[in-house]
Amino acid sequence: MHLIETRNLCYSYPGSVKALEGINFIAPRNSRIAVMGSNGAGKSTLFKHFNGILRPTAGTVHIRGEPITKANIREVRKFVGIVFQNPDDQIIAPTVAQDVAFGPTNLGLDEETIHHRVEEALRITGIEHIADRVPHHLSGGEKKRVAIAGAIAMEPEVLVLDEPTAGLDPRGVHDLLGFINDLKQRSGMTVIFSTHDVSLIPEIADFIYVMDKGRIVAEGTVAEVFVQTDLLKSVRLDVPHYPKLIKSLREKGIPVSMAFTFEEAEKAFLEAFKGRP
Repeated sequence: MHLIETRNLCYSYPGSVKALEGINFIAPRNSRIAVMGSNGAGKSTLFKHFNGILRPTAGTVHIRGEPITKANIREVRKFVGIVFQNPDDQIIAPTVAQDVAFGPTNLGLDEETIHHRVEEALRITGIEHIADRVPHHLSGGEKKRVAIAGAIAMEPEVLVLDEPTAGLDPRGVHDLLGFINDLKQRSGMTVIFSTHDVSLIPEIADFIYVMDKGRIVAEGTVAEVFVQTDLLKSVRLDVPHYPKLIKSLREKGIPVSMAFTFEEAEKAFLEAFKGRP
């Protein structure tokens, strides 16, 4: 049984603007899934179906094997936490700690449980030191972590991050990627994230969906997707630097094993040039 599954999901905005068409998507337990696509591909619209913010025009969304209904929507939104691209859209409380406590409080939990959840979420996201700060005075990276902490405090089994690195400086991107990797190790939480920056994906994704104009046009592992260079170009996406460099070297007759991350590329280059001056 998959944590999330969409079956022939279609969605049109008012005015018959088709945003999603025939989406079949699966999110297994304890996985990290990247959804790639240029702006307007339908990534955010798809994510809003995962916890019932939007309802399909056709097709269905299943959570743990059950379709989303009015009767189970509250449980679905505890199970699937979503962090939107702009954290300011989700941060509403006077302090960081109060903002993180907002979701658990609305669940009607007792004060002791709320306090424990807030402390744990702040610890996991590494922002205990700003618990009493005013959120809107924080940096972009800190705001992202506050929004993520708020989602984590709901103790979801699936965390959905819409363009999580948008607006972050290189240090912020590095820290956030490390956090996503650690999250899987710490809690076994399934993480689904969207991005059009393909260079980030090999470092953190187990599986990839490629979207274009509201459709899934490719899916597979990092190795399976990033060898489809013509397809990626056709949907206005690039190939990460390492496989692009290795492909160029191979075309020049240098036998280097394919690699997608820094560690893989380092190993491939050392092996290819072993014994050479």
